[in-house]
Amino acid sequence: MRLQGKVAVVTGAGSGFGEGIARRFADEGARVVVNDLKPEGGERVAAAIRAEHGAGSALFVQGDVSRNADVRALVEQTVARMGRLDTLVNNAGTTHRNQPMLEVGEEWFDRIFAVNVKSIYLSALHVVPVFRRRGGGSILNIASTAGLRPRPGLTVYNASKGAAITMTKSMAVEFAPDRIRVNCLCPVAGETALLADFMGADTPENRAKFVASIPLGRLSRPLDIANAALFLASDEAEFVTGVALEVDGGRCV
Repeated sequence: MRLQGKVAVVTGAGSGFGEGIARRFADEGARVVVNDLKPEGGERVAAAIRAEHGAGSALFVQGDVSRNADVRALVEQTVARMGRLDTLVNNAGTTHRNQPMLEVGEEWFDRIFAVNVKSIYLSALHVVPVFRRRGGGSILNIASTAGLRPRPGLTVYNASKGAAITMTKSMAVEFAPDRIRVNCLCPVAGETALLADFMGADTPENRAKFVASIPLGRLSRPLDIANAALFLASDEAEFVTGVALEVDGGRCV
């Protein structure tokens, strides 16, 4: 049990990669705080974890990761109800539909950067002091191959993920003296609710085009991301910080 005795917060855990990470962490002994904007998904995931691992194994906390008060409440409730916090996974994310940059409305630009970038800043405001008091911790940001090898039609989303990668590396250096490790994962497109927006339309032709760009010949799956997240959150990765790990079937080669 690689996370036995640890407590992890996973944002955007009501579906997709976040759900996969939350469930995998619970399988490895962690108590998990499931955060999501939508209560139906978050409550479902937390209930499923409790059904499999026991009454105290999961807690759902609703909140918008782009709002300071919500992030503060998420961290405070975690510490108050779970007694500790070891790992934060900033997984919540959003995108615009695949389209020319100049057709992306300003409100969508603001929302994408608020959810994909500002949330990392807000989480650090409230998690870093907790980690400093306990002598260390782990932050894992879910970025994207979009921040390393951008696809056309997703310019604003690509930029937000590039920012997340740079922020990860800078945070890793800044917080290393506090024994706080900061890493990120860069998944290729996967079977999540955002897939149709990435492609513009979820058609067999568009899927085939996306898959053709991935040397291992398939889209990513939540378990692919969850397994990589598990390693980076575990003590096995105690000397790993500042990495942007590509989980992409060779897409970025």
